[in-house]
Amino acid sequence: MIRAGVVAGVLVVVCAAVCAAPAYGLSSVDDDKLFTFRDARITESSGLAVSPGHDGVYYTHNDSAARPEFYAVGENGRTKATFQLRGAEARDWEGMAASKDPETGRGVLWFADIGDNFDGAWPDISIYKVNEPRDLTDATLPAVRYRFRYADGARNAEGIMVHPKTGRLYVVSKEFAGGVYAAPKKLRTGRVNVLRRGVAAPLMATDAAYAPDGSSYVVRTYFSATLYRPSGEQISKVTMPDLEQAESIAYTADGKALLTGSEGPKSPVYRVPLPDAALPSVTPRASAPPDRPTAQGTRAAAEPASEPVGLTGRDILIWLVAAALAIGGIVLLARRTR
Repeated sequence: MIRAGVVAGVLVVVCAAVCAAPAYGLSSVDDDKLFTFRDARITESSGLAVSPGHDGVYYTHNDSAARPEFYAVGENGRTKATFQLRGAEARDWEGMAASKDPETGRGVLWFADIGDNFDGAWPDISIYKVNEPRDLTDATLPAVRYRFRYADGARNAEGIMVHPKTGRLYVVSKEFAGGVYAAPKKLRTGRVNVLRRGVAAPLMATDAAYAPDGSSYVVRTYFSATLYRPSGEQISKVTMPDLEQAESIAYTADGKALLTGSEGPKSPVYRVPLPDAALPSVTPRASAPPDRPTAQGTRAAAEPASEPVGLTGRDILIWLVAAALAIGGIVLLARRTR
Protein backbone atom coordinates (compact mmCIF):
# COMPACT_ATOMS: atom_id res chain seq x y z
CA MET A 1 0.00 0.00 0.00
CA ILE A 2 1.29 3.46 -0.89
CA ARG A 3 1.94 5.49 2.25
CA ALA A 4 -0.27 8.54 2.79
CA GLY A 5 2.73 10.82 3.12
CA VAL A 6 3.99 9.83 -0.31
CA VAL A 7 0.55 10.40 -1.80
CA ALA A 8 0.31 13.81 -0.17
CA GLY A 9 3.76 14.73 -1.48
CA VAL A 10 2.87 13.73 -5.01
CA LEU A 11 -0.36 15.71 -4.79
CA VAL A 12 1.52 18.81 -3.66
CA VAL A 13 3.74 18.59 -6.72
CA VAL A 14 0.76 18.04 -9.02
CA CYS A 15 -1.15 20.91 -7.45
CA ALA A 16 1.85 23.22 -7.80
CA ALA A 17 2.21 22.30 -11.46
CA VAL A 18 -1.47 22.86 -12.20
CA CYS A 19 -1.71 26.13 -10.30
CA ALA A 20 1.49 27.49 -11.85
CA ALA A 21 0.35 26.82 -15.40
CA PRO A 22 0.06 29.94 -17.57
CA ALA A 23 -3.37 31.56 -17.38
CA TYR A 24 -5.46 31.82 -20.53
CA GLY A 25 -5.31 35.16 -22.31
CA LEU A 26 -1.71 36.11 -21.46
CA SER A 27 1.32 33.92 -21.98
CA SER A 28 3.58 35.74 -19.54
CA VAL A 29 3.47 38.23 -16.71
CA ASP A 30 4.50 41.67 -17.94
CA ASP A 31 4.40 43.30 -14.53
CA ASP A 32 6.16 46.10 -12.67
CA LYS A 33 6.63 46.47 -8.95
CA LEU A 34 4.82 49.70 -8.13
CA PHE A 35 6.03 49.97 -4.55
CA THR A 36 6.65 48.09 -1.30
CA PHE A 37 4.79 48.90 1.90
CA ARG A 38 7.41 50.42 4.21
CA ASP A 39 5.26 50.86 7.31
CA ALA A 40 6.12 48.17 9.90
CA ARG A 41 2.48 48.20 11.04
CA ILE A 42 1.28 46.92 7.65
CA THR A 43 1.94 43.23 8.16
CA GLU A 44 -1.15 41.63 6.57
CA SER A 45 -2.27 43.86 3.72
CA SER A 46 -5.56 42.21 2.83
CA GLY A 47 -7.39 44.96 0.96
CA LEU A 48 -6.21 47.43 -1.64
CA ALA A 49 -7.89 50.40 -3.32
CA VAL A 50 -6.89 53.40 -5.42
CA SER A 51 -7.90 56.74 -3.93
CA PRO A 52 -10.80 58.33 -5.85
CA GLY A 53 -9.83 61.83 -4.70
CA HIS A 54 -6.06 61.95 -4.17
CA ASP A 55 -3.65 61.31 -7.05
CA GLY A 56 -0.94 58.77 -6.36
CA VAL A 57 -2.53 57.54 -3.13
CA TYR A 58 -3.48 53.96 -2.28
CA TYR A 59 -5.40 52.58 0.68
CA THR A 60 -4.86 49.32 2.51
CA HIS A 61 -5.76 47.62 5.80
CA ASN A 62 -4.59 44.62 7.78
CA ASP A 63 -6.35 41.27 8.07
CA SER A 64 -8.02 39.81 11.16
CA ALA A 65 -7.00 40.50 14.77
CA ALA A 66 -6.28 44.10 13.92
CA ARG A 67 -7.84 47.42 14.89
CA PRO A 68 -10.48 49.10 12.69
CA GLU A 69 -7.99 51.29 10.87
CA PHE A 70 -6.58 51.81 7.41
CA TYR A 71 -3.57 53.46 5.83
CA ALA A 72 -3.11 55.99 3.03
CA VAL A 73 0.11 55.14 1.20
CA GLY A 74 2.03 57.10 -1.44
CA GLU A 75 3.71 55.84 -4.59
CA ASN A 76 6.98 55.49 -2.67
CA GLY A 77 5.34 52.98 -0.30
CA ARG A 78 5.46 55.32 2.69
CA THR A 79 2.39 55.91 4.83
CA LYS A 80 0.93 59.40 4.47
CA ALA A 81 -1.79 59.02 7.10
CA THR A 82 -3.46 56.49 9.38
CA PHE A 83 -7.21 56.54 9.96
CA GLN A 84 -9.24 54.96 12.75
CA LEU A 85 -12.92 54.13 12.24
CA ARG A 86 -15.37 55.23 14.90
CA GLY A 87 -18.32 52.88 15.40
CA ALA A 88 -16.59 49.91 13.74
CA GLU A 89 -15.10 46.58 14.73
CA ALA A 90 -12.41 44.52 13.00
CA ARG A 91 -13.45 40.92 13.52
CA ASP A 92 -12.01 39.69 10.22
CA TRP A 93 -11.48 42.45 7.67
CA GLU A 94 -10.77 40.77 4.35
CA GLY A 95 -11.22 43.36 1.62
CA MET A 96 -11.99 46.93 0.71
CA ALA A 97 -13.28 48.92 -2.24
CA ALA A 98 -13.30 52.55 -3.32
CA SER A 99 -16.03 54.29 -5.29
CA LYS A 100 -17.58 57.69 -5.87
CA ASP A 101 -21.00 58.62 -4.59
CA PRO A 102 -23.20 58.78 -7.74
CA GLU A 103 -25.01 61.82 -6.32
CA THR A 104 -22.22 63.90 -4.75
CA GLY A 105 -19.17 62.66 -6.64
CA ARG A 106 -17.26 62.37 -3.36
CA GLY A 107 -14.98 59.41 -2.76
CA VAL A 108 -16.36 56.57 -0.64
CA LEU A 109 -14.39 53.76 0.99
CA TRP A 110 -15.86 50.38 1.93
CA PHE A 111 -14.34 47.97 4.45
CA ALA A 112 -15.55 44.36 4.51
CA ASP A 113 -15.63 42.48 7.81
CA ILE A 114 -16.71 39.35 5.92
CA GLY A 115 -14.18 36.66 6.78
CA ASP A 116 -15.72 33.49 8.26
CA ASN A 117 -13.27 30.62 8.32
CA PHE A 118 -15.89 28.37 9.95
CA ASP A 119 -18.55 29.09 7.29
CA GLY A 120 -21.30 30.03 9.68
CA ALA A 121 -19.60 31.11 12.90
CA TRP A 122 -21.18 34.57 12.70
CA PRO A 123 -24.94 35.21 12.48
CA ASP A 124 -24.23 38.11 10.12
CA ILE A 125 -21.35 40.02 8.56
CA SER A 126 -20.66 43.75 8.35
CA ILE A 127 -19.44 46.19 5.74
CA TYR A 128 -18.51 49.74 6.75
CA LYS A 129 -18.95 52.82 4.59
CA VAL A 130 -16.65 55.80 5.14
CA ASN A 131 -16.43 59.08 3.27
CA GLU A 132 -12.93 59.44 1.87
CA PRO A 133 -10.92 61.90 3.99
CA ARG A 134 -10.32 65.25 2.31
CA ASP A 135 -7.00 65.72 4.10
CA LEU A 136 -4.28 63.09 4.41
CA THR A 137 -3.55 63.61 8.09
CA ASP A 138 -4.07 61.12 10.92
CA ALA A 139 -7.70 61.20 12.04
CA THR A 140 -10.67 59.25 13.37
CA LEU A 141 -13.51 58.97 10.88
CA PRO A 142 -17.17 58.09 11.45
CA ALA A 143 -18.25 54.83 9.83
CA VAL A 144 -21.70 53.66 8.76
CA ARG A 145 -22.25 49.98 9.48
CA TYR A 146 -24.35 47.77 7.20
CA ARG A 147 -25.12 44.25 8.36
CA PHE A 148 -25.64 41.40 5.89
CA ARG A 149 -26.60 37.75 5.67
CA TYR A 150 -26.59 35.39 2.68
CA ALA A 151 -29.92 34.24 1.29
CA ASP A 152 -28.54 30.71 0.84
CA GLY A 153 -26.69 30.31 4.13
CA ALA A 154 -23.51 31.60 5.77
CA ARG A 155 -20.18 31.28 3.97
CA ASN A 156 -16.64 32.60 3.95
CA ALA A 157 -15.77 35.57 1.74
CA GLU A 158 -12.81 37.84 1.08
CA GLY A 159 -13.78 40.02 -1.88
CA ILE A 160 -16.03 43.04 -2.33
CA MET A 161 -16.56 45.36 -5.27
CA VAL A 162 -18.77 48.34 -6.05
CA HIS A 163 -20.30 49.11 -9.44
CA PRO A 164 -18.98 52.58 -10.41
CA LYS A 165 -22.19 53.71 -12.13
CA THR A 166 -24.88 52.41 -9.81
CA GLY A 167 -22.99 52.24 -6.51
CA ARG A 168 -24.29 48.72 -5.91
CA LEU A 169 -22.21 46.52 -3.63
CA TYR A 170 -21.16 42.92 -4.35
CA VAL A 171 -19.52 40.28 -2.15
CA VAL A 172 -17.50 37.43 -3.68
CA SER A 173 -17.39 34.25 -1.62
CA LYS A 174 -14.22 32.21 -1.09
CA GLU A 175 -15.27 28.61 -1.78
CA PHE A 176 -14.66 25.70 -4.13
CA ALA A 177 -17.86 26.76 -5.92
CA GLY A 178 -17.98 30.44 -5.04
CA GLY A 179 -20.37 33.09 -6.21
CA VAL A 180 -20.87 36.80 -6.71
CA TYR A 181 -23.52 38.00 -4.25
CA ALA A 182 -25.45 41.20 -4.90
CA ALA A 183 -26.47 43.49 -2.06
CA PRO A 184 -29.82 45.29 -2.22
CA LYS A 185 -29.83 48.43 -4.37
CA LYS A 186 -30.65 50.46 -1.28
CA LEU A 187 -28.76 49.53 1.88
CA ARG A 188 -30.41 49.97 5.27
CA THR A 189 -28.77 50.40 8.65
CA GLY A 190 -31.80 49.45 10.72
CA ARG A 191 -32.02 45.83 9.59
CA VAL A 192 -29.94 43.01 8.12
CA ASN A 193 -29.51 43.31 4.34
CA VAL A 194 -29.78 40.12 2.28
CA LEU A 195 -27.04 39.10 -0.20
CA ARG A 196 -28.32 37.07 -3.16
CA ARG A 197 -26.17 34.83 -5.36
CA GLY A 198 -25.75 35.76 -9.00
CA VAL A 199 -22.98 34.51 -11.29
CA ALA A 200 -20.34 31.98 -10.27
CA ALA A 201 -16.90 33.00 -9.00
CA PRO A 202 -13.54 31.23 -9.48
CA LEU A 203 -12.17 28.69 -7.05
CA MET A 204 -11.18 30.20 -3.66
CA ALA A 205 -11.47 33.89 -4.56
CA THR A 206 -9.41 36.22 -2.37
CA ASP A 207 -10.52 39.61 -3.73
CA ALA A 208 -12.46 41.36 -6.49
CA ALA A 209 -12.81 44.79 -8.07
CA TYR A 210 -14.85 46.64 -10.67
CA ALA A 211 -13.21 48.57 -13.53
CA PRO A 212 -13.54 52.37 -13.21
CA ASP A 213 -15.84 52.55 -16.26
CA GLY A 214 -17.93 49.51 -15.27
CA SER A 215 -17.03 47.59 -18.44
CA SER A 216 -15.48 44.63 -16.58
CA TYR A 217 -14.68 43.23 -13.19
CA VAL A 218 -11.85 41.05 -11.91
CA VAL A 219 -11.76 38.24 -9.36
CA ARG A 220 -8.43 37.30 -7.76
CA THR A 221 -7.45 33.86 -6.51
CA TYR A 222 -4.21 32.66 -4.95
CA PHE A 223 -2.97 31.64 -8.40
CA SER A 224 -4.31 34.03 -11.03
CA ALA A 225 -6.98 36.62 -11.83
CA THR A 226 -10.01 36.29 -14.09
CA LEU A 227 -11.65 39.15 -15.98
CA TYR A 228 -15.39 39.18 -16.70
CA ARG A 229 -17.95 41.21 -18.57
CA PRO A 230 -20.69 42.57 -16.28
CA SER A 231 -22.93 39.76 -17.57
CA GLY A 232 -20.56 37.16 -16.11
CA GLU A 233 -19.03 36.25 -19.48
CA GLN A 234 -15.33 35.46 -19.05
CA ILE A 235 -12.95 37.72 -20.95
CA SER A 236 -9.58 36.30 -20.02
CA LYS A 237 -7.44 34.89 -17.26
CA VAL A 238 -4.43 37.00 -16.33
CA THR A 239 -1.21 35.59 -14.98
CA MET A 240 -0.24 37.22 -11.71
CA PRO A 241 3.24 37.76 -10.19
CA ASP A 242 4.50 35.20 -7.73
CA LEU A 243 3.44 36.45 -4.29
CA GLU A 244 3.77 35.02 -0.80
CA GLN A 245 0.01 35.10 -0.17
CA ALA A 246 -2.01 36.85 -2.86
CA GLU A 247 -4.82 38.69 -1.11
CA SER A 248 -5.72 41.90 -2.93
CA ILE A 249 -6.60 43.27 -6.36
CA ALA A 250 -7.69 46.63 -7.77
CA TYR A 251 -7.82 48.46 -11.09
CA THR A 252 -5.58 51.45 -11.77
CA ALA A 253 -7.35 54.80 -12.02
CA ASP A 254 -7.27 54.71 -15.83
CA GLY A 255 -8.61 51.14 -15.93
CA LYS A 256 -5.74 49.89 -18.10
CA ALA A 257 -3.98 47.68 -15.55
CA LEU A 258 -4.48 45.72 -12.36
CA LEU A 259 -2.78 46.23 -9.03
CA THR A 260 -2.19 43.21 -6.83
CA GLY A 261 -0.66 42.76 -3.40
CA SER A 262 0.17 40.21 -0.75
CA GLU A 263 0.12 39.72 2.99
CA GLY A 264 3.36 39.81 4.95
CA PRO A 265 5.74 42.49 6.28
CA LYS A 266 7.11 44.87 3.63
CA SER A 267 4.90 43.25 1.00
CA PRO A 268 5.02 44.50 -2.61
CA VAL A 269 2.28 45.85 -4.87
CA TYR A 270 2.58 45.03 -8.58
CA ARG A 271 1.06 46.60 -11.68
CA VAL A 272 -0.11 44.09 -14.31
CA PRO A 273 -1.32 45.38 -17.72
CA LEU A 274 -4.73 44.24 -18.93
CA PRO A 275 -5.08 42.19 -22.12
CA ASP A 276 -6.36 44.16 -25.12
CA ALA A 277 -9.80 42.52 -24.90
CA ALA A 278 -10.38 44.07 -21.47
CA LEU A 279 -9.13 47.61 -22.07
CA PRO A 280 -11.63 50.42 -21.41
CA SER A 281 -11.81 51.31 -25.13
CA VAL A 282 -13.36 47.92 -25.91
CA THR A 283 -17.16 48.03 -25.83
CA PRO A 284 -18.73 45.26 -23.71
CA ARG A 285 -20.73 42.85 -25.87
CA ALA A 286 -22.84 41.14 -23.25
CA SER A 287 -24.70 44.06 -21.67
CA ALA A 288 -25.83 47.58 -22.47
CA PRO A 289 -24.22 50.62 -20.82
CA PRO A 290 -26.22 51.95 -17.85
CA ASP A 291 -27.80 54.82 -19.82
CA ARG A 292 -28.65 53.00 -23.05
CA PRO A 293 -32.10 51.40 -23.51
CA THR A 294 -32.21 47.67 -24.17
CA ALA A 295 -34.28 46.01 -26.88
CA GLN A 296 -37.21 45.91 -24.43
CA GLY A 297 -36.96 49.66 -23.88
CA THR A 298 -35.78 49.44 -20.28
CA ARG A 299 -32.61 50.91 -18.83
CA ALA A 300 -30.05 48.23 -18.08
CA ALA A 301 -27.24 48.70 -15.59
CA ALA A 302 -24.02 46.91 -16.51
CA GLU A 303 -24.03 44.62 -13.51
CA PRO A 304 -23.40 40.89 -12.99
CA ALA A 305 -26.17 38.72 -14.38
CA SER A 306 -28.42 36.66 -12.15
CA GLU A 307 -27.76 33.27 -13.75
CA PRO A 308 -24.67 31.34 -12.62
CA VAL A 309 -21.82 30.67 -15.00
CA GLY A 310 -20.17 27.25 -14.59
CA LEU A 311 -16.66 26.51 -13.44
CA THR A 312 -13.94 26.10 -16.05
CA GLY A 313 -12.18 22.77 -16.62
CA ARG A 314 -9.05 24.14 -14.97
CA ASP A 315 -11.03 25.19 -11.89
CA ILE A 316 -12.51 21.70 -11.61
CA LEU A 317 -9.06 20.12 -11.94
CA ILE A 318 -7.67 22.35 -9.18
CA TRP A 319 -10.67 21.50 -7.01
CA LEU A 320 -10.11 17.77 -7.49
CA VAL A 321 -6.41 18.05 -6.72
CA ALA A 322 -7.12 20.16 -3.63
CA ALA A 323 -9.73 17.66 -2.42
CA ALA A 324 -7.34 14.75 -2.94
CA LEU A 325 -4.61 16.65 -1.12
CA ALA A 326 -6.92 17.29 1.83
CA ILE A 327 -7.86 13.62 2.01
CA GLY A 328 -4.21 12.61 1.90
CA GLY A 329 -3.42 15.01 4.74
CA ILE A 330 -6.26 13.68 6.87
CA VAL A 331 -5.12 10.08 6.34
CA LEU A 332 -1.55 10.99 7.26
CA LEU A 333 -2.68 12.81 10.39
CA ALA A 334 -4.88 9.89 11.41
CA ARG A 335 -2.00 7.40 11.07
CA ARG A 336 0.33 9.56 13.10
CA THR A 337 -2.15 9.95 15.92
CA ARG A 338 -3.22 6.26 16.18
